[in-house]
Amino acid sequence: MNFYRNKAQNMNKSLCCLALMALTTFGASAQSGTNSPYSQFGLGDLAGQSVGFNKGMGGVGFGFRKGNEVNPMNPASYSSIDSLTFIFDAGLSGQMTKYREYQEKVTAKSGGFDYVVGSFRVIKNLGMSFGIMPYSNIGFNYYTKERLYDVDATIKTTHSGSGGLNQAFVGLGWQIIKPLSVGFNIAYLWGTNETGVATSSSSDVNTLSKIYRTSVSNYKLDLGLQFTQPISKKDLLTLGVVVSPGHNTHADPECIITNKKSTTGKSDSLCYRLDNAIELAWTYGVGLAYQHGTSFRMGVDYQMQKWGDVVMPQFVDEGNGEGSYQLKTGLLKDMHRVNVGAEWLPNANSAKFFNRVRYRIGAGYATPYYYINNGEGPKEYHVSLGFGIPIMNNYNHRSILNISAEWNRRSAANLVKENTFRINIGLTFNERWFAKWKVD
Repeated sequence: MNFYRNKAQNMNKSLCCLALMALTTFGASAQSGTNSPYSQFGLGDLAGQSVGFNKGMGGVGFGFRKGNEVNPMNPASYSSIDSLTFIFDAGLSGQMTKYREYQEKVTAKSGGFDYVVGSFRVIKNLGMSFGIMPYSNIGFNYYTKERLYDVDATIKTTHSGSGGLNQAFVGLGWQIIKPLSVGFNIAYLWGTNETGVATSSSSDVNTLSKIYRTSVSNYKLDLGLQFTQPISKKDLLTLGVVVSPGHNTHADPECIITNKKSTTGKSDSLCYRLDNAIELAWTYGVGLAYQHGTSFRMGVDYQMQKWGDVVMPQFVDEGNGEGSYQLKTGLLKDMHRVNVGAEWLPNANSAKFFNRVRYRIGAGYATPYYYINNGEGPKEYHVSLGFGIPIMNNYNHRSILNISAEWNRRSAANLVKENTFRINIGLTFNERWFAKWKVD
């Protein structure tokens, strides 16, 4: 006679944990995960959809599929979820960035929650996932000074910005036939971006401020496919393809210009507004993954984002205090990204701790998706090293603590150089909700 194991208490604890983490992430979404001056361009610093295990392998993942981990990078992977488990994964990160422009050097720190995702099997060959992740981040604050000798004044110009976009998604992955799986993520995309430029003076000089504000409330769609081909008894090759359609978010950006007259102390403000002026770019990704049993896997990904087809709002100063807020072409460009990574597990059943640890390494390269003063923006290089540490206790032998370190460099000629050291920490909680007890 079979009895289903009573998991109500553990399920309630997990659901409470999920709700708490989700609320924390919503609260943290207003905080920026960057201090970069480059986040003022486009929609900000674009975040990937990698989670704990991907981050240790350079962000690679279009071709990865395993039954004990959530891989939002390709929703087709959800079809591989173990039928006995509920998987919950949450992560946070902290980073320190050194900025250098000529001889000037500045160090800044930032961090917070990165993501919360979960996944489980719905029916045979059909898996489901859900979660909250960032889409973009904006966060910067710097100033420049200019001396006006004719009026004996110093003009200080402050550039600042905050905000970003977040996505709450739900997705399905279906194995149509044994080698072929397809899937999708549908996300609610929301957030507010605000950037500004303000001048101040040490003398009686008119000052000016410009505030750019955009609120987005729309959707985002990701489509995925994976095709797995065995090449031997233990060796598998998986081809992964991901497409995200571009579309108009129907957001209405604003530009508020305030001119304060030094002689009267009065301010005049003008508000410009554009309708349906913010778009998402079409995104295409392809990846190839190789797996040898449970001990080794590696992958390589290529992604292109078609930002060159997207127009962006910009205020055009026409002189004499006149200007217009309009959509401009040529501000953005297509982005190309290549990631490669690998994972090695010496022996999952070994009595020795270090043989059960997953060792990860990765690297990547990306071109910018924006122009700066009609010139090229900074190219990005990164390398990462990570570990998947098994958590052993009396009731759960399959949860993993994911820890990784990442070094990221962005640089371009005559622009600010960034060197970022980032620590990522994630917990993959793998609970056997649907296991059975057999009683004779």
